[in-house]
Amino acid sequence: MIVTRFAPSPTGLLHLGHAYAAITAYESGDDFLLRIEDIDKGRSRDKFIQAIFYDLKWLGLSWDEPSLRQSTRMGAYAEALVNLKAHGLVYPCFCTRAEIATEIARAGEAQHGPDGPKYPGTCRALSLEEGTQRIAAGESYALRLDVAKAAALTGALTFREQGHVHAVDPFCFGDIVIARKDLPTSYHLAVVVDDAHQQVSLVTRGEDLLSATHIQRLLQALLKLPEPAYAHHSLVLDEEGKKFSKRDGAVSLQSLREAGETPADIRARIGL
Repeated sequence: MIVTRFAPSPTGLLHLGHAYAAITAYESGDDFLLRIEDIDKGRSRDKFIQAIFYDLKWLGLSWDEPSLRQSTRMGAYAEALVNLKAHGLVYPCFCTRAEIATEIARAGEAQHGPDGPKYPGTCRALSLEEGTQRIAAGESYALRLDVAKAAALTGALTFREQGHVHAVDPFCFGDIVIARKDLPTSYHLAVVVDDAHQQVSLVTRGEDLLSATHIQRLLQALLKLPEPAYAHHSLVLDEEGKKFSKRDGAVSLQSLREAGETPADIRARIGL
């Protein structure tokens, strides 16, 4: 039994790129799950969740009900975070984005990862006492994963990508944010906890998320979670050769449907 999932964030309407990802996941396994990744409280909207349901059913997809919502899983993420803290792998970071940029500029040369310059580790050396005092004083902070300690604990790791075995680079993102003051999780932590909870055995997603697999495999090993296989597919690009994005106002499936297009037209547009 191959279990796949499609996990959109309800921060906007689905577009052609989402259609490709959803249909690919649906047709790649025996059991298809829909997960609503709504941990972004500021941008998630119930109206977009209902639109996701409508669009996917219009495309001819069905899934096990009810669909999981990450906003109901904060306890599970908090438990995973406690596990990481117990191994001394998490530290508070009080740096603002401006302060991080200043520190990188001062250093003269920054290491770069998939998301840009890596965090320079400014708060990594803070004592437990100082960190505790600053948190108690009400300072804003994020919790970062000490990747060097984590990699030393797990040793060398690999992941399976469409029949091939690849070495994990745990340092590709640097010390990533794993949680925040008001949120006991991040995208990476929530994804691995939920994939394990839902027994997802094959993760299909766009090739732009291939780099995320490295840090997620590290977290799976640290939390002793099962390892799924991966299949990162090519992206659907717009007329300018850019990937579709909700933030860039990509044409939605809803607007295409209202313009008279059919599910067959959508499949033709994305090459399926």
